[in-house]
Amino acid sequence: MENVLTLITAPARADLDDSTVRRVREALKALGGQVGSPDWLDPGIACDLPFEDISPDTADAAARKALADAGVAADVVAQAAADRRKMLLVADMDSTIVTGETLDELADFAGIKDQIAAITARAMNGELDFKAALRERVAMLKGLPVESLEKCFDRVEYTPGAWELVRTMAANGAYCVLVSGGFKFFTRRVAAHCGFHEDRSNEFILDGDVLAGAVEEPILDRDAKLDSLIALAAERHLPLARTVAVGDGANDLPMIRAAGLGVAFHAKPVVAAEARVRIDHGDLTALLYAQGYRRADFVV
Repeated sequence: MENVLTLITAPARADLDDSTVRRVREALKALGGQVGSPDWLDPGIACDLPFEDISPDTADAAARKALADAGVAADVVAQAAADRRKMLLVADMDSTIVTGETLDELADFAGIKDQIAAITARAMNGELDFKAALRERVAMLKGLPVESLEKCFDRVEYTPGAWELVRTMAANGAYCVLVSGGFKFFTRRVAAHCGFHEDRSNEFILDGDVLAGAVEEPILDRDAKLDSLIALAAERHLPLARTVAVGDGANDLPMIRAAGLGVAFHAKPVVAAEARVRIDHGDLTALLYAQGYRRADFVV
């Protein structure tokens, strides 16, 4: 069939069952289209429902209502079946590939985590200009010993599914790039751990063995993230339909909108409201299920 709707729940719960899938299937059939049989990508976690003669947006809305009526917490991805498997991944780092905000954690070593975290939250929700907010936060870290960077990295925790997402896509021929408004000290280590082919980010300016309180220009921001997606796709002669972009903050929105599969991952309200695809319950393996990968296909 021309379209596919994927239901995904949190792997830790694995509580997606036949009755829930049946309820969503009936909701789609009530729209007058054709709906195929369920195809379990991972029992209890992810299931495909092929359909046609219904628009993906209409199917998405109907599925979400059926889930809400049943009190079931699950994610919905409705899309065209063609070009479902993507060949370029562009991912944000902070609060996406890793669980926290590395700049906020670094500020903890200066005793000002709460102050910087408040600015970060506003910037990620689109309330502040990203470049100005980044310069302000880094200026507050002036004089912090460079050795604090290594101590901060020791605290980094990876989002569940990050390794599987990147390694599985790479093993299937996709090019994977970490594009972050954060800093190279962290992105190059995170990229190496997860298996990204390259990373793009900002650089601290140092004054000997301490931070100088400034960022190298130009700053990588929302426009640079979008430009990276477009340029990387062009270099590989890929239409944007064959790309996936994932992030959580306002500076990720342009690339999320442009990608064939643009995903707001446990995102800030402004991002969740504007992205067509959002993952609120699942982990990063949800992006693999959305592309039709089965659990047996995962690189672990």
